Amino acid sequence: MQNLFNSLKGDRLIWAIAALLAIFSFLPVYSAASNLAYSGGSGNTFTFFVKHFMHLALGFAIIYGVHRIPYRYFRGLSIVMMPVVIVLLIVTMMQGTTIDGANASRWIQIPLVGMSFQTSTFAAVVLMIYVARYLSKIKDSEVTFKETILPLWLPVFMVLALILPANFSTTAIIFAMIMMLAFIGGYPFKYLLIIVGSGIAALALFIVLAKAFPNLMPNRIQTWESRILNFANGEDTEADYQIEKAKIAIASGGIQGVGPGKSTQKNFLPQSSSDFIYAIIIEEYGLIGGFFLIIAYLWLLFRIVIVAQKADTVFGKLVVLGVGLPIVFQALINMAVAVELFPVTGQTLPLISSGGTSIWMTCMAIGVILSVSAKREEIKELETMEENPLEILSETI
Repeated sequence: MQNLFNSLKGDRLIWAIAALLAIFSFLPVYSAASNLAYSGGSGNTFTFFVKHFMHLALGFAIIYGVHRIPYRYFRGLSIVMMPVVIVLLIVTMMQGTTIDGANASRWIQIPLVGMSFQTSTFAAVVLMIYVARYLSKIKDSEVTFKETILPLWLPVFMVLALILPANFSTTAIIFAMIMMLAFIGGYPFKYLLIIVGSGIAALALFIVLAKAFPNLMPNRIQTWESRILNFANGEDTEADYQIEKAKIAIASGGIQGVGPGKSTQKNFLPQSSSDFIYAIIIEEYGLIGGFFLIIAYLWLLFRIVIVAQKADTVFGKLVVLGVGLPIVFQALINMAVAVELFPVTGQTLPLISSGGTSIWMTCMAIGVILSVSAKREEIKELETMEENPLEILSETI
């Protein structure tokens, strides 16, 4: 066991935060999964507990494996994986999956293991690394907008266009994070305005085409419109039903909560173990539990910024921010939805909500951050050896 801990490289506080969130997630997921267990007919909640444990176990194996890879290799891997991502997104979209008559082509089935995989979350991580690679390449050099269209913005818009029909919220989040990363990376602001304008125009064109040919995207535009309008007007819909139950759960929790496993609203919230697990956590653990999660994610954000600031290369700085900021941003959106500060989006709570793909891709991103941090530790060790070679030799002997 001691050898295992010694093999863990990178920022120890990020390791601790990830482990803390994962351990904390077991009781809420186990409690909230009772709704799925009994609605499905089996009534066996322990199955969901084991499933969540396996997802987290594989997730931390991904963290360990990725963080042992020198982060400079991610530059080349992002180029290689971009065509793979595009093919996966095309295959996923062509499946034509529908839920209650609506287009929900977000998952691809893995036949050999009988599992589903949400390709958009994998695409998001690869795309952020790809953008970080390109921005680090052109850092401190004069570029024209025309030069960046093919190598940077064409792949970005291709990926976003393939995600958009089935998942508007994920597309919007990825686009916002890329704009933020490009701004931090020093990409000319006037060109960013062009990209934002182009993105808005492309979205408007997509909506017009979807309305003109409704059979291509069944119910998706209507779903987006209804969620936004009902959020603004406070009308009664299925999404508002979920929000109302979430607010009841939050109000029932009070300061200390009703206690682990004693939530009642988990029986009424359709996505109690994923999209609305934050409401269940507050109901069972009160404002104390809710503030604990907020502090944990803000602490993670602080450590991400520290790792980025200490990175030894521009690519290291940008890739840490590129894959790290979306984790915290997604967490804040999930919590904002639960308290009705944001329309319903379907975004999970990283490392807390049930769902394999979300956990695995979050863990992959954390592994990349730890890889950058581990490189900084190696440099510090080399610097120490160069300054005090006799002391290091005596300690070794």
